[in-house]
Amino acid sequence: MAPRPPRPGPRRSPAAVFRCAAGPPRRSPSPRPKQRRRRGRKHRRNARRRRRRRRRREPRPNTPHWKARVAYDGTRYAGFQIQTNAPTVQAELEKALGRICGEPLRITGAGRTDAGVHASGQVVDFRTKSPLNAADLGRGVNALLPEDIAVSALEPAEESFHARFSATGRTYEYRIRNAGERDPLERRREHWLAPTLDLAAMAEASEVLVGRHDFSAFAAGPGGIRTIRKAAWCRDAALLRFEISADAFLRGMVRAIVGTLIWVGRGKIDRAAFAEIVASRDRARAGPSAPANGLCLIAVDYALGGAAPQTPAPSELNEADE
Repeated sequence: MAPRPPRPGPRRSPAAVFRCAAGPPRRSPSPRPKQRRRRGRKHRRNARRRRRRRRRREPRPNTPHWKARVAYDGTRYAGFQIQTNAPTVQAELEKALGRICGEPLRITGAGRTDAGVHASGQVVDFRTKSPLNAADLGRGVNALLPEDIAVSALEPAEESFHARFSATGRTYEYRIRNAGERDPLERRREHWLAPTLDLAAMAEASEVLVGRHDFSAFAAGPGGIRTIRKAAWCRDAALLRFEISADAFLRGMVRAIVGTLIWVGRGKIDRAAFAEIVASRDRARAGPSAPANGLCLIAVDYALGGAAPQTPAPSELNEADE
C-alpha cells in the first residue's frame, strides 16, 4: 500500500514568509541610563510642584489668618501677580511679610492689576504662624516695604475668607487731566489729554454699560459676561474721574472701555455707535486701551462677615501707629 502524501499546511502570505526569514522582530532600544535619570528627575520635580500647589490650596487649621488692605503706585511694577524675572507687588509683599514673620508665605490678592496700574484699596489675605499682633505686624511689614507700597489696614480674617473668591464686587477709578497743560506732579496718576472732551456725551454713553452684558468687545483675552453696577463720570475742574463698579472685570476691560469712551468725548462716535460696539463683542471695533497710569483699584466689596479690613479711626491710633 502506497504511503499517503503529506497534508499541505496553511498558505502563508509573502509578508509572513519574509518575516519568518528575517527572524524575530527587533525591539526598540531602551533609553540610555542618562536619559532614564533625566526622566526620573523631571517626574520627581513635577510631583514636588504638584504637592506644593496642593499645600497652598489646602487650609492650614490653627494657623492665624490675616487680611490686609494695600495701596501701591504701580508705575515700576509688572503688575500685582508674581512673575518670573519681573518686579511685582505680590513679590515685594511676600518678601517683606516673610522677613517679619520668619517664614516663607504666599499671599492672595483680590485683583490682579496689570503693569502700571495703581491701587488704594487692594485686599490680600495670608496665613502665618507668627505670634505678632496686628499692630506689630503692620508696622514691621511697612518698615520693610519699598516706598511705593504700604499696608494701610490689617486685621484677623475668618477661616473661610478668601481675598479673591469671597469678593462680591470691585471698583476702579480712571483719571483724565483734560487741560492744555499737563500736571507734572500728577503725571504718574493721571492720563493727560489736551483736546477738550464732551463729558456729557461720555456720561450718556456710559449708561449703556450698566447691567449684565457680554463685554468681549473690551477684553484683552477671552471674553465673558459681567454685571456692571455703576459707570459714572464727574468733573473736578480740569480733572475728569470715571468710576466703574462690577462683580468682576475681564482682563484690560476698564482701560478699553475708557479708550472707547474717549472716542465718544472727541466726537468720533455717538451713544448709538458705542452701544453697537458693546453688542458686537468684537475687540477690533472698540477703541484703543487707555494708558495704565490713570487707572486705580479703589475698593473691593465683600458680603457681611467678610468685609475688607478697615483703617483705624484717629481716636484708635496710639503714638506708635502714626
